[in-house]
Amino acid sequence: MNRLSLTLSRGVARVTEAALGPYQSAVIRIGFAGTWLLFLLREFPHRQELYGPAGPWGWNLAKELTADNHAFTALLWSDSQLWFECCYALAILASAALLLGWRTRTASLLFMVGVLSLQNRSVFIGDGGDNVLHLMAFYLLFTRCGQVWSLDARRAARNAAARARGERVPADRVGPVLWAVLGLALATATLTGRFDNGWLIPALLWTAWAGLGLWWAVGRRAAWEQPRILLDVVANVLHNGALVVIMAEACLIYATAGWYKVQGSRWQDGTAVYYPLHLDYFSPWPALADLMSSSGTILMIVAYGTVMVQVAFPFTLFNRRVKNVLLALMMIEHAVIAVVLGLPFFSLAMITADAVFLPTSFLRRLGGLAARARDRLARRAGRPVPAPRSPEESAADRVGFSA
Repeated sequence: MNRLSLTLSRGVARVTEAALGPYQSAVIRIGFAGTWLLFLLREFPHRQELYGPAGPWGWNLAKELTADNHAFTALLWSDSQLWFECCYALAILASAALLLGWRTRTASLLFMVGVLSLQNRSVFIGDGGDNVLHLMAFYLLFTRCGQVWSLDARRAARNAAARARGERVPADRVGPVLWAVLGLALATATLTGRFDNGWLIPALLWTAWAGLGLWWAVGRRAAWEQPRILLDVVANVLHNGALVVIMAEACLIYATAGWYKVQGSRWQDGTAVYYPLHLDYFSPWPALADLMSSSGTILMIVAYGTVMVQVAFPFTLFNRRVKNVLLALMMIEHAVIAVVLGLPFFSLAMITADAVFLPTSFLRRLGGLAARARDRLARRAGRPVPAPRSPEESAADRVGFSA
């Protein structure tokens, strides 16, 4: 009984004391924000046809659909062209801010609003990657995904180093301004009856807004140590829970895809891969598709291997070596799909979802390589190279996260 109690106490302490997986959460933040940003920029010339008020899926049709399924989209608050352009621009800016890790809490909130607004406006646009992005935009809101590899972490490290040297750190001005603007926008939307399709999204937005204000107010008072600890524990629990949900979602996607493939006759006889290679819509490189489909043995191996990897992956999470091998195979598979079938954003979304399972040691080595490459480019350009960080700065970089 004492051993069980000790194990439970250690588990509770691990979940509440720290936000686990800082590098994994940073990777999925960068991956999903980058995927959505690239999609918005690539489709910028076609934005009117995809999501505009005069597009094929008209404003009135979208209004009727959202009235039935209660989906949230800010694009239907007005049918003016100016409102559409503002929403599209806000989605781009929010994606860029989240990618860079600038004001990550607020950026993740606006990122979710942008993703839901555009995707729910035209539900027949996109592919399976949009569904993944739709879910992950919601989950990212609960994570502390700016602990590392973000402008927030850099700012936190600099402030911690300045305090360690006894210097005075200037008060944050940008955070309160963003909070006030966000509160004004929420109040305007609520009072004018814009949130008329359901209570979940407005409740979530108001809760996040109140939480940001409470976090800032408690952080301003040095004497409020216990409330700061409590808020930090709540944030850690939400982060760790969201990270588990993201992992479970990725496993569910692969498990259901694999078991559905098992039931298909084309997957059973090993010919399923042949058919999409010869569809005009999925053949940006016909010569490459013909080369891959020239060998029936290779197609059969790919078909059976895909099914086995997808079905087996959730069962290999407790075996690090096998899991890493299957993870590499799935990422390679999605990279091939991006090139051969012309589905780059679907593949990027799935590779990002897979990245949540990457080992921390590998991600840290990857970050070190990126830092050294950055330093080499800075030397070639004649710019000063950042000095090695102190232990205080390194510690702040691991745990720092700003509003």
